[in-house]
Amino acid sequence: MKRLVAWLAGLAGGILAYRKFRRKPEPAPPVAPAEELRAKLAEARAAAPPAEPEPAPAEPDVDERRRAVHEQGRQAIDEMRQSPD
Repeated sequence: MKRLVAWLAGLAGGILAYRKFRRKPEPAPPVAPAEELRAKLAEARAAAPPAEPEPAPAEPDVDERRRAVHEQGRQAIDEMRQSPD
């Protein structure tokens, strides 16, 4: 029984020593003030010219697209019917 108590005391002492001597986490760097952040944002906006939106490509009419899809489907069916398998 004395050995168990000795082991537990040693374990508790080891845990306390670890907690005492471990390194403390470094404090977080201070947060930049709002004015400094605003100045950085203004510099970034001034340095990069505004990007012009690209014009969207002209899409075909819905009916034309539907016809093209149906034609492709018909061609695929014809190819399957013609295969010797």
